[in-house]
Amino acid sequence: MKYLVIGSDGPGFTGPDEAIEVLETGILPTFAALMKLEEEGRIVAGGLPVGDRAFVFIAEADSHEELDGWLRDLPAWGALQWDVTPLQSFDARARKEHQAIEQLRRDRV
Repeated sequence: MKYLVIGSDGPGFTGPDEAIEVLETGILPTFAALMKLEEEGRIVAGGLPVGDRAFVFIAEADSHEELDGWLRDLPAWGALQWDVTPLQSFDARARKEHQAIEQLRRDRV
């Protein structure tokens, strides 16, 4: 299954010391984890909206539980607001629409 994943509302900083700490302990390790997931094919596309403290990507997972597990393993998991949307394939939706057309045609008669 494919999922649209958005991690937003990233932490801000009150000063340089806090910025260094958050970047070194949370954000940069999260980049490394996401790049590894991308290399493994578990993230199929994604990036960061320019100028925003957010991550946006399309993930590939066998189940909701699998995706939840590796999202929770991300260093920045607890610092971001996560929105996850399961995606239906174009093919599956097209087949459903063809079925709807056929049913509408049968009901017209």
